[in-house]
Amino acid sequence: MNDADLSLVYRVRPPQTASAAGRQPPLLLLLHGIGSNEDDLYGLAPYLDERFLIVSARAPLALGPMAYGWFNIEYTPQGLVGDLAQAEQSYQLLLRFIDELAEKYQTGGAGIYLAGFSQGAMMSLSIALTHPQKVAGVVALSGRLPTSAIAHLAAPEDLAGLPIFLAHGTDDFVIPIDFAREAREFLAELPIELTYREYPMAHQVSMESLQDIRAWLSERLGQKAV
Repeated sequence: MNDADLSLVYRVRPPQTASAAGRQPPLLLLLHGIGSNEDDLYGLAPYLDERFLIVSARAPLALGPMAYGWFNIEYTPQGLVGDLAQAEQSYQLLLRFIDELAEKYQTGGAGIYLAGFSQGAMMSLSIALTHPQKVAGVVALSGRLPTSAIAHLAAPEDLAGLPIFLAHGTDDFVIPIDFAREAREFLAELPIELTYREYPMAHQVSMESLQDIRAWLSERLGQKAV
């Protein structure tokens, strides 16, 4: 969907189950990884809680035919290095897009959840850790903790109780599991509600991890009147 009034191209799956009378549905924003597009994670929609209005966004940086990213990366002797200027531009664009979604769909108390894969996980964590008031919870899959988020953390009282589901594959050779374990150690020191899982998978979303994600998100909704 290309809504001229919104900052990013996206696809929508309407909720399959009605919310309580007079309440707007909770919104789940999906953020894909580098080299992919909005159709990628949209394919997970049938496996997720039917109460969600699901929005799958396209990253703004065109890398090739139907291939997009949030920022370019470069292979160096020190490892992967991201384009920080592009990352900041995408971060600001995503903040605006979240506000636009909140207004367009009147999410109100139901809130907006973020679920990102790889580079999309990095963007999700960046938003959540610096602007926790904008999100109701985060699923971060096969990513790493952005240094920019560490440098600009929100105040502890604003982060308190923020639900984060962090998951990674032990056989991931794109972003090795060590990055997830480092993120776990850092996040464990914050006053958030952290759930951490490792799976015997590569750089992917396995059915086992998807089942756990669905259960975790459904549990979050169970704590709210939706």
